[in-house]
Amino acid sequence: MEAGFKEKAITLRKQGFSYSEILKQVNVAKSTLSLWLRDVGLSKKQTQKLSEKKRLSALKGALARKTWRIESSKQIIEKSEKEIGQLSARELWIIGISLYWAEGSKEKENKPGSGVQFTNSDPAMVKLFLRWLQESCKIERERIYLEIYIHDTCKDKLPEVIQFWAKASGFHESTFKRIYFKKSKIKIHRQNIGISYYGILRIRIKGSSIFHRQIAGWVRGLIR
Repeated sequence: MEAGFKEKAITLRKQGFSYSEILKQVNVAKSTLSLWLRDVGLSKKQTQKLSEKKRLSALKGALARKTWRIESSKQIIEKSEKEIGQLSARELWIIGISLYWAEGSKEKENKPGSGVQFTNSDPAMVKLFLRWLQESCKIERERIYLEIYIHDTCKDKLPEVIQFWAKASGFHESTFKRIYFKKSKIKIHRQNIGISYYGILRIRIKGSSIFHRQIAGWVRGLIR
């Protein structure tokens, strides 16, 4: 019986089968199979065939792992999203203070009386901050100024940029009258000027020096 297994194993190996493939057809220990096949040479064509099988197997394994990671990440994100639930008015108020603490301009000792300025490139964050201004702080839309800062290499897509920020902010396109172009250095290979690049949006509040100090007090309250 063992001789028949050995003969079959050698035949399969010469046909270019891998050890794992042979073990599926020949029920012996892997150590026994290695002993039987250690002197079995493979042709160049057979070696290439085995290499291609290994490559395809590795690709299949990588694809399976990638699919699992994507599905796992999706489930984690969906579960985490549900954990937030509905925001209360106070929670929204505190979130807005935290956003300004992280991304808003700060009043400097040598330049008192500066107003509120919030700058970001994330449309979702911009939308949330504008909601905070209007709902939590009761800032009128007429006092809100929106300014676009973008590299001068993107002048040809300006209508698209304005449309993007109008949709993100909920403000009409005619609101975006102040657009500032940053001169790009040709030799620098930037990562943020591709198709999805729309510059950054700066939100300013007219006559907001007192409001600015109020926010500073709220931030101090959070720190305390």
